[in-house]
Amino acid sequence: MIQLLFFLLFVEGVALFLLLVNIGPLRELVMRSLEQVKAGRGPATVKTVAATMSVILLSSFLSIVKIQNKGAKLGTMSPMDQVLWRTHLLEASLMGFTLFLGFVIDRVHCYLQKIIKIRSSVGASKDEVENLRKQHQELKQREEKALREIEQLRKRIAEMSENLKKLKLENEEKDKKVETAEAHVVALQNQSADLLLEYDRLLEDNQNLQNQAVVHKALNNSSKTPV
Repeated sequence: MIQLLFFLLFVEGVALFLLLVNIGPLRELVMRSLEQVKAGRGPATVKTVAATMSVILLSSFLSIVKIQNKGAKLGTMSPMDQVLWRTHLLEASLMGFTLFLGFVIDRVHCYLQKIIKIRSSVGASKDEVENLRKQHQELKQREEKALREIEQLRKRIAEMSENLKKLKLENEEKDKKVETAEAHVVALQNQSADLLLEYDRLLEDNQNLQNQAVVHKALNNSSKTPV
């Protein structure tokens, strides 16, 4: 029993050392072994063994107490009682250390699993952060491109506004020229109408003069004719 407990303590000590110190793939091997032990009926078996050892530990403590009480009543312990007392004390100590190391190994294994999950989640978070940084950089580049395009559009709008103002001024000047030309045409039309009236009057005067000349000529011819 004592040799088995020493072997179990040695195995637990090595397992705990490999869990605490990362030596190549040995930690992963121990982790996988513990996961296999905890899988299926492993937890029930471990609990049964722990309960059995606890009962044996309690029995050893009771035996130690009985031997001590017997020695106290007799005033001394016999050599046989001393051997039994030391044997029970050694077994109780080994079983106590075995149970304690088993509990420590279980807690260390759980904490290492949590740490691995946290590291994996941190790695995923780093990847997400990197993706977000890339997306932010792309958005920033798009924003800069959009700002450049907006600036170009503003320049084009300013140029078009200037051109529109120039066109408005040219249009106003053309309107003024058209108004001036229309006024000049109206003046020419009025002048033409006056000239036509003057031409009609001159034609009438000319007709009158011709008539008078004809009458005068007729009178002259009649005066020259003998009676």
